[in-house]
Amino acid sequence: MEVDHRRVREHISFLTTTEPPRHYQEKATLKVVTDYIKQKFKQHTNSVEVLPFTISEGGVYENIQASFGPKTSPRFIIGAHYDVAGHRPGADDNASGVAALLEIARLLEKTEKKLKLRVDLVAFALEEPPFFGSVDMGSAHYAKSLKDKNVEVKLMLALDMIGYFSEKPNSQERPAPLKAIYPSTGNFISIVGDLEQSSATLRVKMLMKQGGEGLKVEAINAPSSIPGVDFSDHRNFWTHGYPALMITDTAFYRNPHYHQKTDTIETLDFENMCKVIQALYHTALNF
Repeated sequence: MEVDHRRVREHISFLTTTEPPRHYQEKATLKVVTDYIKQKFKQHTNSVEVLPFTISEGGVYENIQASFGPKTSPRFIIGAHYDVAGHRPGADDNASGVAALLEIARLLEKTEKKLKLRVDLVAFALEEPPFFGSVDMGSAHYAKSLKDKNVEVKLMLALDMIGYFSEKPNSQERPAPLKAIYPSTGNFISIVGDLEQSSATLRVKMLMKQGGEGLKVEAINAPSSIPGVDFSDHRNFWTHGYPALMITDTAFYRNPHYHQKTDTIETLDFENMCKVIQALYHTALNF
């Protein structure tokens, strides 16, 4: 099965043209977005769940989950947040991740019988400020619910900004401890884990390189004290002892449009982004 570039572009176009943008305060927009995600998931599986949660100040938000494969098996989870930081288009951050979920769902529909693990694709609410780092993140509620039910999770992948690439020299910034091992050209996708995730990181890197023909893949295991290592939904799985990694184009270390109104669909590299999606599908199928 091959990634459909046209569908990926359609998903990102829809998500980035909702007005007002999909900010946590814009409840009407969030309903449009969650309805869209639910509709697309339901085209590919009957196992779609809306998982509402209540935040500390009283509002109700929704995580959306689509499941594939044997229902009682341990889980391989791929998640991406659908909210944006401020009133911005959020093409890379994080329409790119949500589009990947929707396209992976389409691919898994055709090959579901090959899955050895249950694969859950989850669209998370409330990753961005003011909720980031708090117990009100959508992924925090989700991970806690898994732990409360003693669900076995083999691995969680957080997709956060997977669409910005550059061939320009010195287009990739790196924190000082990583300059010796990270390339200085931002033409790769990165797998990020903490120091306890080294075996998972190596396996995912191998599978992504197998599945994404021509895709450049880098991996790093580093302490969460380095800025960016825990800057997405995977952090909430670590809290509960679950193995989790982030798949990213490295966000503010590369993309000058990070949390800006210029984070538009025109800035995305669809060729490389679709290679990432193909690699993720291969990983889910073979992990």
